[in-house]
Amino acid sequence: MSSTTDVLNSVRASESGLTLAELLSAHPDIARRTAQRLIAKLIEKGQITALGEGRARRYFAVGIHVGINTQADKSDRFPPFIPLSADSQDILAYIDQPTEARKPVGYQRDFLEAYRPNETWYLSGSLRRQLHKMGRTSDVDKPAGTYSRAILNRLLIDLSWASSHLEGNTYSRLDTFELIEHGKAARGKPAIETQMILNHKTAIELLVENIGSAEFDRYTLMNLHSALAENLLPNPADEGRIRQHAVDIGKSVYRPLPTPQQIEDALDVLLGKAKQIRDPFEQSFFMMVHLPYLQPFVNINKRTSRLAANLPLFRANLCPLTFLDVPEQAYSRATLGVYEMTRVELLRDLYVWAYERSTQEYLAIKQELAEPDPLRLAWRDVIKQTIRAVITHAELDPLAIIQRSVAQHVPEQDQPGVQALIVEELRRLHEGVLARYGLRPSEYAAWKTFHAY
Repeated sequence: MSSTTDVLNSVRASESGLTLAELLSAHPDIARRTAQRLIAKLIEKGQITALGEGRARRYFAVGIHVGINTQADKSDRFPPFIPLSADSQDILAYIDQPTEARKPVGYQRDFLEAYRPNETWYLSGSLRRQLHKMGRTSDVDKPAGTYSRAILNRLLIDLSWASSHLEGNTYSRLDTFELIEHGKAARGKPAIETQMILNHKTAIELLVENIGSAEFDRYTLMNLHSALAENLLPNPADEGRIRQHAVDIGKSVYRPLPTPQQIEDALDVLLGKAKQIRDPFEQSFFMMVHLPYLQPFVNINKRTSRLAANLPLFRANLCPLTFLDVPEQAYSRATLGVYEMTRVELLRDLYVWAYERSTQEYLAIKQELAEPDPLRLAWRDVIKQTIRAVITHAELDPLAIIQRSVAQHVPEQDQPGVQALIVEELRRLHEGVLARYGLRPSEYAAWKTFHAY
């Protein structure tokens, strides 16, 4: 009989449950660490549950102890196909307890203060080497952002869809494609879901288009949050602004910092440390850990952290982290492990698994990508500025504006080609791409009304 079966049978035989000490006493041949791993696996499989903490923590067979929230529903279990370390299993065993059995805890400033950039490592050297090997692209030695620009159309769809899906958004990947590529909102979907997708698109474009200047600083972070939060918060003043009051975390016993001054002080430390981290994956994962933990905004903190985690990868021309196929129940538990235990192992295991999934997609599609149009790439700013000028000056002749702008900014030999590109962009303009040109839907609607004939 296996050790796992021995432990399970002992727990099943006791209606009042067993502590770890009692289990070890019943099975002196099983080492303490081994017993902890076996218990974690049985909890993951939904065969036993736990109640209490520390030495008083007791383990019960599912269905034996009346009144305990066992979380045995398979749809809510941590997915078994994501490989976990023993440390991650320990975190999961604690997080899967009912909230009343977990100890309420506040923000631990020491967790952030103890981190020393380029000395402390959440990702081991071997893991970082593995991630670099997985994510390396042929553009690795090119200017920052070359790869993310090359895959931008696909990236906008995948990351917008997957990140929104983690927030309960019911748009399908095809729905997201239709919205982003053709401006067609999915029928029957709440407006809030459409807005969430479009906000992701705007925020991703913000990072990619400003890759040369975007840093882990207040300006980048606040504007990233503002883009993701537009039209989604009860108080629009909270878009891109430090949280002004205390918040609770759903299904958690974690209580974030309550006052703006405390949040601002911790945020400055967080960003200062993030800036110093030299390895792009460590920097990415650091933001995944500490930004949601701090909860600097009234809402939309995890979304902001998922996009912020991609900034170092965009800059280093590595494959992006799109969160494709990441189950919500895995992501939420991994984040709770940070919130309630200040432990990163479960989130780390999920990060590595998720990144491998992302790279499989992107290294495969890279072969299918056409090279960017060099003329469009060289004059992209002029094209965008001209489109914006056309739309915001509806009373003027569009062709006259285009001709004047091209004559002022583009060498004579390139003028016909650039003018043709601008006309083509204007014809394809729709609500789903307005943020690219710094335009609002109301401006576009006014222009269409003026030129309707």
